[in-house]
Amino acid sequence: MTVSIEKALELIYTNTKRKSLKILPIEEALGYILAEDITATHNLPPYDNSAMDGYAVKIEDSDKCVRVSCTIFAGDNFQGELKHGEAIKIMTGARIPLGTQCIVPIEDTQECQNGVKLPDNLVISKHIRLSGEDIKKETLLLSCGDIIDAHQITLLASQGISHVKVYKKPRVALFASGNELKMHFEQITEYQLYNTNTPTLLSRVKELGCEVEFIGTAADTLEDIHTHIQSALDCDFIITSGGVSVGDADFTKEAFGIFGYEILFDKIAIKPGKPTTFGKIGNKVILNLPGNPLAAALNFELFGRSIIYAMSGQKNKYINPITAKMKNDVTLRSGRRTVIPGYFNGEYFTVCEQYAPGMISPLAEANSFIITDENCTEVPKETPVKTISTKFSFCSANFIPLS
Repeated sequence: MTVSIEKALELIYTNTKRKSLKILPIEEALGYILAEDITATHNLPPYDNSAMDGYAVKIEDSDKCVRVSCTIFAGDNFQGELKHGEAIKIMTGARIPLGTQCIVPIEDTQECQNGVKLPDNLVISKHIRLSGEDIKKETLLLSCGDIIDAHQITLLASQGISHVKVYKKPRVALFASGNELKMHFEQITEYQLYNTNTPTLLSRVKELGCEVEFIGTAADTLEDIHTHIQSALDCDFIITSGGVSVGDADFTKEAFGIFGYEILFDKIAIKPGKPTTFGKIGNKVILNLPGNPLAAALNFELFGRSIIYAMSGQKNKYINPITAKMKNDVTLRSGRRTVIPGYFNGEYFTVCEQYAPGMISPLAEANSFIITDENCTEVPKETPVKTISTKFSFCSANFIPLS
């Protein structure tokens, strides 16, 4: 069944289930997806404190020489009260003493007999950090589905939160098929090729925060592919490359059949990568990619990445394109929606000089791609286009048209 890109993505999101939960200390939670809402347990700052090294004073003492009574350091539990005609020296972060109306930085004062001379332009609450001005108690800090990064951990630590509930990371199994393929650590003959798909996909899946198992390279026989599938079935998501077209040695979909493979689509109206197949065995999802390296990599960026986002539990799970302008005129052959790799510099998108489905060099050059309409025969210079990054994850909570 041939489906559109949008229908393929709909089937992926409908049939991919979120992972189960676990609890982690915040020091180990980096990169995980939060599985609970987090609210503030107390104000931040918890008390009014000084934003400067200076003097706690009263406004009515502007332009006066005042006596310095004592010094308060950050962490001191000072219980006294500021009086008229005096100043209390205070360090950054120290709690403001009762009666304080503003803080005067040290550099804005002058020494005078028995104290300091204050400027004549004192302003109420100047250089005072008020309790709760950063975070107020019971404010929603983080939501279920947020990715935990270094700055989210900052929020958690600020509230004394030591452990959080997160979604487990997807476990992904990878293998390729093809008699002609050898791994990069093996010797090859003149009629064989190095398997570039598996190292590429393995690295990309790791970049997306998954746990990965490399099952190997299968020969083009049902028996060997069966063995590889059996070894992969304890993972959540199985990715294969090769063996999904209509050649005499394309056994991948047939091999999955004896395991109860429910195929949800086996062709996409896209170029390259039309025979890309998606299905499931029980609650495990399978993505069969074509063997051509560029086709496999680009289709993974559209469909494999969407599976991982759906499985991860993150709320912003839909790929979000970024608008760019075409750097040069591009001529195309119509008939199918086409995925075109290129380089986006923040303003312009430049198409790779060559991007045949079997190539690998465009993968190193490109950082994004565009998808053209099936009726499109040219994209003129300066035309607005939607780019999809392969280096960064720009996502949204709602599906956005990709072309």
